[in-house]
Amino acid sequence: MRAKPVALAPSPWPEVPSGDPVGEVARRFAVNVRREVGTRSIRSVAEASGITHTTLLSVLAGQVWPDLETIAKLERGLNARLWPRQV
Repeated sequence: MRAKPVALAPSPWPEVPSGDPVGEVARRFAVNVRREVGTRSIRSVAEASGITHTTLLSVLAGQVWPDLETIAKLERGLNARLWPRQV
């Protein structure tokens, strides 16, 4: 079983960069989602994106690896590019 994203980065998630390259992508994705959510409610963003609020909370907390469908729905619902560029 693979580790959760939160387990691949130092605490506090997602503020501290991860030394694991894949964990860092997940962390940066969560940071991007958090930024785009802004002051909107989690429930309103989830509804606009066509996902459950519990899925959104789990992604933001680093408890799950978002699948491609979830990523696409969030990008569409937030009208923003969320997937981090490789550096």
